[in-house]
This record gives sequence, C-alpha cells and structure tokens, in this order.
Amino acid sequence: MDRLAGNAHLMIVSDLDHTMVDHHDPENLSILRFNALWEANYRSNSLLVFSTGRSPTLYKELRKEKPMLTPDITILSVGTEITYGNSMVPDDGWVEFLNQKWDRNIVSEETQKFTELTLQSGTEQRPHKVSFYVQKEKAQDVMKSLSTLLKERGLDVKIIYSGGMDLDILPQGAGKGQALAYLHQKFKAAGKLPKNTLVCGDSGNDAELFTIPDVHGVMVSNAQEELLQWHAANAKDNPKIIHATERCASGIIQAIGHFNLGPSISPRDVMDLSDSKMEKFEPAYEVVKLYMFYEKWRRGEVDNSEICLASLKSVCDISGTYVHPSGTEKHLHECVNSLRTCYGDQNGKQFRVWVDQVLTAQVGSDSWLVKFKKWEQSGEERLCCLTTALLSSEGVTVAEGLTWMHVHQTWLNEARPSSGDSLWVF
Repeated sequence: MDRLAGNAHLMIVSDLDHTMVDHHDPENLSILRFNALWEANYRSNSLLVFSTGRSPTLYKELRKEKPMLTPDITILSVGTEITYGNSMVPDDGWVEFLNQKWDRNIVSEETQKFTELTLQSGTEQRPHKVSFYVQKEKAQDVMKSLSTLLKERGLDVKIIYSGGMDLDILPQGAGKGQALAYLHQKFKAAGKLPKNTLVCGDSGNDAELFTIPDVHGVMVSNAQEELLQWHAANAKDNPKIIHATERCASGIIQAIGHFNLGPSISPRDVMDLSDSKMEKFEPAYEVVKLYMFYEKWRRGEVDNSEICLASLKSVCDISGTYVHPSGTEKHLHECVNSLRTCYGDQNGKQFRVWVDQVLTAQVGSDSWLVKFKKWEQSGEERLCCLTTALLSSEGVTVAEGLTWMHVHQTWLNEARPSSGDSLWVF
C-alpha cells in the first residue's frame, strides 16, 4: 500500500479464473495483452488487486501455470484473506474484524447434517472459509436451511454459491465486496483513496464487488448466468457497470477504454511500435517494446532483416554493456548480433516473453534506472531474471526513443534453468 506516494490513478480489482485468466486461451494472448498495457502505462501510478476464491495454495499454483503479473494486493479465499506485496504480508486488522461472530467448529458441525454437501480439498479450507461442492439444483434449498441453522447457533455468516458448484461459508463481514470496502476505507483514512476503481468479474462470488459505491464495473463477455441474473435484478440501470463483448482480460481492457480510465491500446495490438505517438520519454514503455520485439524475433513474426537489427542497435549505446545472469559481460551490440543465430527458433512453439513489476526512477536530468522481472516461457519451462537497466535520453528525441546504456540480470531463484543458461539471449 505504501508503494505510491499519493492517490493511485486507477485501481483494478479483478477476479482471476475466467476473468483475468482465460483457461480456454492456450496461447494466453488475452492476459499477455493486459500485461503489456499495465506495465507500459499503469504500474508506476496505479494499483493492481487480484480478488479470487482460490486459497493461497491454489493461487500460487495458478501463478506457475499462467503468465500473471504480480499484484500490489491479493484478496484470497473469497475475500477472507488480504495480503500485500511480493511477500504476501497478511492484514492483521482484517483477521480481527472477521473473528466477530464466527466459530469454524460450529460451521463444521452443522454442515455435517447435509448429505448434499461434499467437502472441498483441505487446501481450500481456511480459517474464515469452509468450502463445499453442491449440485446446482440442490443449492438454494441447502443454503436456506443451513442459514437458518447457523443463525440459531448464534453465528452471523454469509453463504455464497458460485461457478454452478461451489458453496462457501464465510463470516458475514467477509466476501470480495467487503474486502474491497475495507481497503477503500483504509486508503481513505491515509488520504490515498484511488481516483478510480474498476472491478472485474465473471461469477456469483464477484457480485459483491459491483455493489461498492462509486466503482466502475465490467462483467466479462463469458460471465456466468448467476452473475448476469444478479445484474438484471440489481444493477441493470447502473451506467457504471457494463457487460463486455470481449472475453476475460480483453474485456477488462475494453472497460478501461469504455470508461475513459486511461490508455486502452495494448502495445501488443500496435503493429509498428516504432510509430508510437509518445509525448514524453516513457522508460516502462521502452522496456515493454524491446521485449515484445525479442519475442516476435524468436517466434519468426518480424522480418529477418538487417534493418530490424540496425534499428535495435540504434537504441543501444555503442559502449553499452550487458551482464548475463551467468555473470559474463559483453557489449549490447554483441547481444544484438547474437540474435542472428536464433531467429525463428521458437516458431510454432508456445514461446512467450513478458515483463513484470516495471518500476522506474529518474536518477539524473536525462537518465532513468529501471528494475523489472523478465520472464520467458517455452513449453513447460519458465525462466525469470531480475533485471536492472540504465536508460538515457541524452541526444535523442522522444520519437527516437531512449538509449539503453547498461543491463544487468540475475536469476530469480525459483525460475532458473535446470541445466545451463546458454539459450538466455537477452
């Protein structure tokens, strides 16, 4: 929460499965389009929040499967856990709030009386969440009876049915919407309430997000019937909530444009990145642009021409250096020359490159220090380097782009190659 000195320009609060993450998109193009847009235009002044029904265990599994960015805040287990930053530091104040009128043992006792309920896996049972599967046609009756029993036992609970099969029992004060309201209150008390909040969802457990005052909302095109029915009954006349025509993360991008919340054209949708209409130097955009070119070069999706390589050399200082994660050092121009040997070597393969947590700091009148994580995925193998780059605007125009002076990379411990690192080009 303390990463930004002032109010966030935009806070996106997004569900994951079938909203930010499209499980029917094997190339992950939708989320990669969002990633490029976010890192190029929003990371420096905005906040990304993932709000998911997944437990910490399943959330971390998803991160290993999909090219997800690192959020500033993570709301887990249907709004019963709030954590911050890379280390996922828990919010103790939220835990104390949820303990009111909650007794997990009583919930377990009463739910055992319902043969219709099938307990979900142990990883999905959390301190403030008890989760089951239930058949769709039996869900409403079970929820009604269970609610009465728990109320008679002195508990104040919330029962949420979503996905056509998942039934979650939470403290009454929990839920995705309540967690967001708590964050808004916390930001407001610190004088840092985001200027705009966009909530994004696809299922019943996302409905609460759309009830928070003054937020913009998008139901992605593939939203489930339960959410669409809720919208028709409760918010059909609210102009701040739209049903996108695009799936998943592409629907989120569509909503950013619809509500005029900021740039809404992903760099991945720009055919000629050299023809950008930037009004000032944007180091984050330069980083995104470079590694998108690198991906396309390896996939054979740009011309194998000396013009392309000369263009890349023109934005690398002739004396610029690159420190490979193995520790070896060479000139940046040598790195560009080495690209000749790997043109199209990933053609026809599921090879993707993306950058995460691109954070910039101006360290001189014409120089910027940029830190980020650079990811590569080829098939099942995923590699990542912590990268620091020095970029300069000396002697160049905005149209020409910043000059890369120095790049230094080190392996991220959990994402280093299992044998050798010779294929890591740049």
